[in-house]
Amino acid sequence: MSRDEETKRGIVLSEKQKLSWLRLIRSDNIGPVTFRDLINHFGSAEAALEALPDLSRRGGAARSPRITTLDQAEREMEIAARFGARFVGIGEPDYPPALREIDGAPPLIAMKGNSATVIRPSLGVVGSRNASINGTKFAAMLSRQCGQAGYTIASGLARGIDAAAHAASLSTGTVAMLAGGLDKPYPSENFRLLDDIYANGGATISEMPFGWEPRARDFPRRNRLIAGVSLGVLIVEAAERSGSLITARLAGEFGRIVFSVPGSPLDSRCHGTNRLIKDGATLVTEAADILDSLSPMIEPRLNLQQVAREDSSGPPTHSMSGAGDNERAILAQALGPSPVETDDIIRHTGLPAATVYLLLLELDIAGKLNRHSGGRISMIMAE
Repeated sequence: MSRDEETKRGIVLSEKQKLSWLRLIRSDNIGPVTFRDLINHFGSAEAALEALPDLSRRGGAARSPRITTLDQAEREMEIAARFGARFVGIGEPDYPPALREIDGAPPLIAMKGNSATVIRPSLGVVGSRNASINGTKFAAMLSRQCGQAGYTIASGLARGIDAAAHAASLSTGTVAMLAGGLDKPYPSENFRLLDDIYANGGATISEMPFGWEPRARDFPRRNRLIAGVSLGVLIVEAAERSGSLITARLAGEFGRIVFSVPGSPLDSRCHGTNRLIKDGATLVTEAADILDSLSPMIEPRLNLQQVAREDSSGPPTHSMSGAGDNERAILAQALGPSPVETDDIIRHTGLPAATVYLLLLELDIAGKLNRHSGGRISMIMAE
């Protein structure tokens, strides 16, 4: 098989590899970007797990990070299987193609339902939880028409606009992103809707562990999934301070098209959507406004970002011996509380790129780095 054919079809992780991936992403101080860097550096999740204690020590941590055990990973896999769900890795065929493209895409997602719905081109639809009658009807109409045009409707299972979008696209395909574990959906009033999603060939996705009760800070992470799986995101009714605007901002950062439905200036639920239009979002008054904008984007998308690939037959791609205390001091002096890009660090310090990436991994595993949008990083300063 050629490399191009392999890229299109994706890789398939063995059960052993998937367990190692699950252990790594569930361990302390391991986010999606750190996960990718670790596998690209060490060649496999298994090798990265072995390196974590030494990386943490070199980064200056007072104690080794908590590393998820094999028993814990196997237990979560068993829970997922009993729930009728599965874990999908970023390079695998069932992974949402658009989500794979974003910065910091989750390396491993839990999924339940029909994967064919997940891998189709998607439109995100979000908005007010306390939606008006007209807002709900309009969101349902647009979702139905875009679904009939071949798009999966992605949303967050919240009350109001989200629920209307899911319900209107049951027959054409919808996927719900959850803020908690797949076995902990929220809110309870939409449990029946969730059953309908599964019964009609839809799906749910989460990057959180099974058994995880969603908290307020988990919903922006859920919004990132909605923006990530979608080619465009439609906002219907959103106040000035609204989670839907977080989804819109993330969609813009990911290079997605942001669509917004105008509303009365006297309705506070429309202040956010009206401002989006002022800021350049595409104004929507009918489904054609969305479909005409998205149609050029549904051709095969070949410029996928590099995904973490494992080669379990080979040695680690790099050793940890290439960085010394002098290099660590140079890097530490260059970093501060203000976010900077990695390329700027390399230019400023004059250190080899491989050395900079390794030193950043050490600091990250030690819990001393903050990661920001656009791939920027900053040092967590001691108080």
